[in-house]
Amino acid sequence: MKYVVIGASAAGMNGAENLRRMDPNGEITVVSTDEYIYSRCIIHHYISGERTKEGINFVDKDFFEKTNINWIKGRSAVKLLEDEKKVVLDDGQEVDYDKLLIASGSRPFIPPIENLREGINVVGMKTLDDCDRVIELAKQAKSIAVVGAGLIGMDAVTGLLHSKSVSAKLSLVETNDRLLPLQLDKKASIQYENELIKGGVDLYLESFVQVANLNEQKEVISLGLRDGRVVTADLVIVATGVRSNVEFLEGTNVELSKCGLVFNARGETNVKDVYGAGDVSGIAPIWPVAVKEGIIATNNMTGEACEMTDFFTSKATMNFFDIPTLSLGDSIKPEQEYVEQGYSVEVDEGGKGTYKKIIHKDGVIFGAIVQGDLSYAGILTQLIRSKMDISKVKKSLFKIDYSDFFKLKNNHEFTF
Repeated sequence: MKYVVIGASAAGMNGAENLRRMDPNGEITVVSTDEYIYSRCIIHHYISGERTKEGINFVDKDFFEKTNINWIKGRSAVKLLEDEKKVVLDDGQEVDYDKLLIASGSRPFIPPIENLREGINVVGMKTLDDCDRVIELAKQAKSIAVVGAGLIGMDAVTGLLHSKSVSAKLSLVETNDRLLPLQLDKKASIQYENELIKGGVDLYLESFVQVANLNEQKEVISLGLRDGRVVTADLVIVATGVRSNVEFLEGTNVELSKCGLVFNARGETNVKDVYGAGDVSGIAPIWPVAVKEGIIATNNMTGEACEMTDFFTSKATMNFFDIPTLSLGDSIKPEQEYVEQGYSVEVDEGGKGTYKKIIHKDGVIFGAIVQGDLSYAGILTQLIRSKMDISKVKKSLFKIDYSDFFKLKNNHEFTF
């Protein structure tokens, strides 16, 4: 059996490893644009200089030799010949497959702001190549603007802030009223805001970039905001979203949505023997889900039927400035909106930077934020994922433990 995996990140690499586990004798080929294997979750450590390329590698150095997997690196898929079961690469090479896993991920999206796409010193930050370009340009920059304060934007600004080779003035522009708007509420965001301000970063919250001002060399020299303010910058890092890498599927019968590749709970696309996993779908952009999807899809590729039953995608863990924070489920609406919809919001501020917030309704917890001490995170995750009924628990929600849900039967067995 010939297996081909497109993509060498969370879904692709875990999928390839699982293929070898499931089929010791199969022929496995991984195709990747990247020439290194690395975790995108910690690229800020690479930008800061705290880790090398080897230090952000999440597989063993001899992974491909040890697993007998062929790695075609530095090459991109440009066409899928579904009837012939071939993947055409950008160098003209054709790779045959019996089963194909598409885990090609996503790329940065540069919004259609006036002049922004034309600026030669504008960088989207998603790959290691992007990071290398940022590092090189940042050494000479006097002022750097990061547009977008999501996880990638925070990776960029914190990595640069901690880099010993960067002395540029840093600015961070975000359209929302807080950092990490998809993960945190304002209270949790303030902890990170204070650290950025302490580090000398200029924050422009609730601000919109209207125009990128260019010089004659097509270099951005400043960003004009909608309210008339101007942010000086000779390097602009754009972190305002991503687009799925599915262009090579155009003209095929493989189903695509407006977000990306469409596949079911078994990882199957609508085309026989073609599977998908990871953020190429555009709907599950977190590492743990991508890993699970890669494993589920490759199980089915080898004939071991199973389904992805855990689509708990609204989970994010971060640890900027050594302040660990976890966001679970639905936890970021304004509190007034929760109240209007009949939810209850409970908050516990335990001091020393500890903050906990739980949103619940009709005995079910729908979301939570934990910052500082994450020791309670495991229980909360299980409560939200399993929709456990907490209505009969009389103690504080912040002191619930597993013993509140298990009882001892007469035969000494535990029951839920």
